[in-house]
Amino acid sequence: MFKKATLLFFSILLITLVSCSEYQKVLKSTNMDYKYQKTVEYYEADEYYKALPLMEDLIPIFRGTDKGESLYYMYAYANFYLDDYILASYQFKRFSTTYPISDKAEECNFMSAYCNYLMSPEPTLDQTNTYKALEELQTFVNRYPNSSLKDTCNELVDNLRLKLETKSYLKAKNYYKLRQYDAAIVSLNNTLTEYPDTDYREEVSFYILQSTYYLAVKSVEEKKLQRLNNTIEAYYNFIDNFADSEYAKEAEQLFVNARSLKEQIEVN
Repeated sequence: MFKKATLLFFSILLITLVSCSEYQKVLKSTNMDYKYQKTVEYYEADEYYKALPLMEDLIPIFRGTDKGESLYYMYAYANFYLDDYILASYQFKRFSTTYPISDKAEECNFMSAYCNYLMSPEPTLDQTNTYKALEELQTFVNRYPNSSLKDTCNELVDNLRLKLETKSYLKAKNYYKLRQYDAAIVSLNNTLTEYPDTDYREEVSFYILQSTYYLAVKSVEEKKLQRLNNTIEAYYNFIDNFADSEYAKEAEQLFVNARSLKEQIEVN
């Protein structure tokens, strides 16, 4: 058993050394056609770490040729398959500008946007890549209105917009949780303005009602009456749209409380 294990170890070591030696020969070769052939072989075998240095050597040499175009296309995808989406996005876009009449230009324009889509983070994080992906996807649809990728683009755009919608909602909700009711009201209303068909509309409307009520209760006397009126208005807006809401009873209680406080102020 020990002899078999030792033999296997040295066999693997020998193969590795031979492989490294062969790769070094390819790297140092001055036969550019041979080098190109090996680059394609490494790429097709998914050995992108080996293919990339060769591509970087060959691209300037074959620029302006069919091989140059093929190398650049593979170069962009090699970075993509290695999950380097920043570089891949840049290289896909550069391919499409370098080879604008290539039959691969449309695909590379899409892939540049798709890389940014993949880099779009969770809703709670900075959404720079989300906005960038949206811009590129919209540009792609405008440039290629009859593309077979149009439906895919629209689906990706919907996903990104939902992410921005969610971020807006969570940001507004966080103001409420922190009891910053004035900021919450502004932020919640902004969410409804920017995303009028949001799936969070019911929750947002209820948080507006709660925020207006708690802001009124905390207010100095000269502002309290107006803010209680805002609460009553927020209640009617909520109940008109969500009469069967699970928050209906709680909303009604806030309304009753607000109206009672308002009556007390008016009596005095």
